[in-house]
Amino acid sequence: MANSLAEAERIVILSGAGMSTAAGIPDFRGPEGLWTKDPYAELVSTLSWYLNDADVRKAAWRRRANPEVWAAKPTRAHEAIVELEKQGRLRAIITQNTDGLHQVAGSSDALVHEVHGSMRQWRCEMCGTTGPMEEMIERVNAGDEDPRCPKCGGITRATVILFEEVLEPDVLEAAITAVEECDAIVAVGTSLGVYPVAGLFPTAIGHGAFGVIVNGTETAMDHLAHQVVHGQLDNELPPLLSASA
Repeated sequence: MANSLAEAERIVILSGAGMSTAAGIPDFRGPEGLWTKDPYAELVSTLSWYLNDADVRKAAWRRRANPEVWAAKPTRAHEAIVELEKQGRLRAIITQNTDGLHQVAGSSDALVHEVHGSMRQWRCEMCGTTGPMEEMIERVNAGDEDPRCPKCGGITRATVILFEEVLEPDVLEAAITAVEECDAIVAVGTSLGVYPVAGLFPTAIGHGAFGVIVNGTETAMDHLAHQVVHGQLDNELPPLLSASA
């Protein structure tokens, strides 16, 4: 296994909310988070409320259609990860974020494992039909407050994992396989406090991977890492990854 990031050839990136907030997307649990400032917002993220309360669904669609949500652009940190892929040294990106900015930046779909789902796809709860979220946003902007499935009339939603749901087994299994096979793992913008994703970092370490944490503040697992970098992600991650080339 690698003794430094520079030696690594199968690197896993574990990305968290810090990468989204750096792009201008508010987090959920922080002091300025959506759930902190607006407790009603948590209902929008709860499956039973979403399915059974039309007002909650309408609130959810208003949030999804907010232009500010779609204005966020990939940061230098996202772009640095794309460069790592171009070097042929990226094993996988495991992300807790649902914004799809890794793919927007140019990361390959096949390498991105969105553990908490994606806001960029919609799905029908009845028949399972899916499609790009832009289709539904156009309908909401045209006045449809609670757009239904065009195929069966069922309730539609983003493919984001909600409270009361389990993670997609295939996505989680792929993430576990990636960390077991990597020779380095870089946790970026995550406090490593939310499981089961947080458990992937020590899993990688346990399989011999070189562990790096890049975050704005201390994390619950700094003591496990071989290298810890505290600071702004856009400032710290690009030179860290380029120096390892």
